[in-house]
Amino acid sequence: MKRRLVLSAGTAGAAALPLSACGFIGGGGDEGSADTIKFWLSGDANQGGGFQKMADKYFEETGVTVDIDDVPYDDFGTKLRNAAQADGLPDLARVTAIDPIWMNQLEDLSDLAAERGVMENLVTENEDGAVPTFLTDLTAVGLYVNKSLFDQAGVTYPTTADQIWTWDEFISAVKEVKAATGARYGLVMDPSSHRLRSMMYQFGSDGFTLGDDCTYSTKEAETTAALQFFADINDDDVMPRSVWVSGDDANALFKSGQVAAYYSGSWQVADFQANIADFEWASALMPAQTRRATNLGGGYIVVYSGEKSKAALDFLNWLFSAENYTEISEISGFLPVIQGLDIDYGDSQASFDLYNEEIAASDPVSSAQESSALQMTYRGQTSGSDADPLKDEAVKLANGEQDVATTIANIIASLNENIICE
Repeated sequence: MKRRLVLSAGTAGAAALPLSACGFIGGGGDEGSADTIKFWLSGDANQGGGFQKMADKYFEETGVTVDIDDVPYDDFGTKLRNAAQADGLPDLARVTAIDPIWMNQLEDLSDLAAERGVMENLVTENEDGAVPTFLTDLTAVGLYVNKSLFDQAGVTYPTTADQIWTWDEFISAVKEVKAATGARYGLVMDPSSHRLRSMMYQFGSDGFTLGDDCTYSTKEAETTAALQFFADINDDDVMPRSVWVSGDDANALFKSGQVAAYYSGSWQVADFQANIADFEWASALMPAQTRRATNLGGGYIVVYSGEKSKAALDFLNWLFSAENYTEISEISGFLPVIQGLDIDYGDSQASFDLYNEEIAASDPVSSAQESSALQMTYRGQTSGSDADPLKDEAVKLANGEQDVATTIANIIASLNENIICE
């Protein structure tokens, strides 16, 4: 049985926001025909239009129209909030986070997740045992190398588990490549807390975790080691400070061919496959200072309660069947949330095989951030703030404005300020 999630006003509680000039299309209710369901998402065109192609296939097979509204990323959260207040939510959506404003209007997806074999570590129940959402696909932090530069320098990089390098060995390698080839930098890293958190995990840190006393803490020694290493390589030699401090484009720097390695993620594969022609690139296994780890994320699927919720659930049940989910994974370059599928990634097969191997070998902490964030949202512990203290304080650290101890203290203080405790 699919259950509607009925949460208390305190759990859902966020003050009503004023409607902005940003418009929205009402779904799930009086608008559209009976055989049309509204699906909001962001970025499908960037992923090969996979959802749209599957919607077209679904119409051919069932006669039901899945009307996709591809919303600009920066507007998506606001558009959903406005729609929730105006009783105009779509029938389903692929979102980056669960918003307390509409959290009490979600259907339970536990049966769907179980029946279609979604990985158990990616399924997070709320306190009532329901599953309001799960990831449609995985993104994972990963490493790319400029193979042409590495080959020119005669430096090898790991492609199998028995070759894993530490961060010390990795930095030594990119310095060697830089010196031998005249490359501009050894490494660029996206200015993202997701990337930095993965690096912290690889140093043995669990990031910043919420304790039973409703305060945050961290493994002091391991977190200090990771953040100090990060600060040391932001030296305008190994890594350009401008990426983290000034917002320079790490992707563009790597694609210029003048950087030995790029610490980014699985979503870059399609872009590199299509747009890098001047040099050879390759995915490589990430460094493991004390353990192997990545950082997992992706888009969350939600179904909003309403007269078309069953139709939306029927579509998802169809989409997550082995045949159809394999197809969208191949179109969009998705890392699957369902194990055991034979997915043909074409020319990108080696990269995706490596990512799947990396995920399988990673410490369970790699999925902890997503699960923890969902649990806090379900419990009504999040304030709704968009603050990202790990990134904000890391920028100051990279710029030499403060030391590691101050950085850690500021991160914990900011996290504690934004947690709601009873």
